[in-house]
Order: sequence, then structure tokens, then C-alpha cells
Amino acid sequence: MRSVDIKEATAALADYAKALGGEALVITEKGKPLAALMPVGDADPETVSLSMNSEFLALMECSRASLRNSGGIPSEEVRRELGLGDSATTKPEVQVDTDEQ
Repeated sequence: MRSVDIKEATAALADYAKALGGEALVITEKGKPLAALMPVGDADPETVSLSMNSEFLALMECSRASLRNSGGIPSEEVRRELGLGDSATTKPEVQVDTDEQ
């Protein structure tokens, strides 16, 4: 991870983005982090947005804590309750066109 003080960050944003090289760039002010410019790889905009959304992150942590405490619901039970059958024996339905021309 690299960092640059905001007073020294005089290049264009595009230049900083192109120079990331796979690592984050933290912009600081008086030694304290102010913002970060990070490579996102193949992530879509929704994934990037959610990864920084405090409400979503709190919801995910609440769900993880619930799973740790209760152990969750086995997938077989979910499939049974939804009437989906056994995942090991259920095969996707395939439609075959039998009309010969």
C-alpha cells in the first residue's frame, strides 16, 4: 500500500488510477487517512458500492453472528421446505426439440 499527502497529490486522478499496479493508494492529510484509491479487478459497481456500505456490512455481520450462534439451516431442509427435492438426485429439466424439418 502506498500513500501520498493531499498537498503532494497534484497529478490528475486518472494518472493515479493508472499507476495503482494492484495496490491501494491512501491519500492522507497531516498523516491521517483521508481517502483511498483502490483497484477493483473484475468487481461490478454494485459489489464495490456494497463493500463500503455501513448498513450492508452491519447486516452481513449480524447474519454471520446468527449463523455462528444457531448453526443455520441445512440446505437439505431448505430444499425440502421449498419443495425442491434432493439436490443429489434432482436434475435440471432439459427441453428437447423433437420437430424434424
